[in-house]
Amino acid sequence: MNIRVGFGFDVHQMTEGRELWLGGVRLDHHKGALGHSDADVLLHAICDALLGAANLRDIGFHFPDTQGEFKNIDSKILLSRTVDLLHQHGWQIGNVDCTLVLEKPKIMPHVDAMKAAIAAHARITEDAISIKATTNEKMGFIGREEGVVAHAVALIHRL
Repeated sequence: MNIRVGFGFDVHQMTEGRELWLGGVRLDHHKGALGHSDADVLLHAICDALLGAANLRDIGFHFPDTQGEFKNIDSKILLSRTVDLLHQHGWQIGNVDCTLVLEKPKIMPHVDAMKAAIAAHARITEDAISIKATTNEKMGFIGREEGVVAHAVALIHRL
């Protein structure tokens, strides 16, 4: 079987006056991630991991922030389109493993909803998705709650 692994990383600044979307779920928080789209760092990292594994460049190549059609776009749409690209090139997702790094809000109460949203748009089962979270122990821009980071690893295989 032909398999590949890809790695994705994304970071966004946190700011007042924006909604916080993580893993396709809106979280109640006084700050949100700043970006051209809805700035869902988790979905962006997953897209990059998938695209990288398939050697299809990156999220910025396919969905550039210079194009108005992607302004405030729901990142679940970007994930669906990424999965379409994989399927067009003969790839299927095996699993994704993700880590969010932020001080607040707590992520664990939202993991099941995130897994459900990701599974629906990635067209995989929830047990093929791992979401973990950690803090940065109050160090650096993450520790000061100025930003949020996501890491993702994806395994893909030929259809």
